[in-house]
Amino acid sequence: MIKLLIVDDHVVVRSGLMMLLNGKDNIEVIGEASEGDEAIRKAQELNPDVVLMDLSMPHGKDGLTATKELHELMPQVAILILTMHDDEEYLFRAIHSGASGYILKNAPHEDLLSAIHSVASGNAYLNPTATKSLMSGYMDRVKNGEGSNSFELLSDREKEILEWIAKGYSNKEIASHLVISVKTVESHKSNLMEKLGIKTRPELVEYAMKKGLLRFE
Repeated sequence: MIKLLIVDDHVVVRSGLMMLLNGKDNIEVIGEASEGDEAIRKAQELNPDVVLMDLSMPHGKDGLTATKELHELMPQVAILILTMHDDEEYLFRAIHSGASGYILKNAPHEDLLSAIHSVASGNAYLNPTATKSLMSGYMDRVKNGEGSNSFELLSDREKEILEWIAKGYSNKEIASHLVISVKTVESHKSNLMEKLGIKTRPELVEYAMKKGLLRFE
């Protein structure tokens, strides 16, 4: 049996997921939590195989923070993000935080079951809808080609900021980490995007992936 812990701030959502999943396809729901700190406590107490984690939990620790802390404490536990956010930035921040998978709340039930089994087996699962625009942009850039030496045009600081952006950090967070102003971060971001011929944040992520700048644990 796959032991599952459900984390969501809405009681109705948790109850619905328990009814849907408990006893299905060798899945046993062993507990539930309404926010991040409770999720971490329950995980340490119950030792689940998979944690089904919501991202937006306004009345406690959010899902991204809880995912990062839980992954550091219990790396053997697979964390599957179940969210309404169909956004590449959320996707990459979740992966960087230690999530094994990412699926949308409007996905078919069969996809959710498949995702749980996939991450429980040690594999990754990425919802096709969540990554559609990312992959589309990636293929367009491959098709159109890129200058092979464009990366060398970047300064060391621009390369550093590119890596932070690609990992999903906001300009404000990057400024805090590097002890520089948000305006300086925005300036470096604008310069590096111009040098690389890139117009959007998802394209920066794609570029960083191709350059091997993202090293997710």
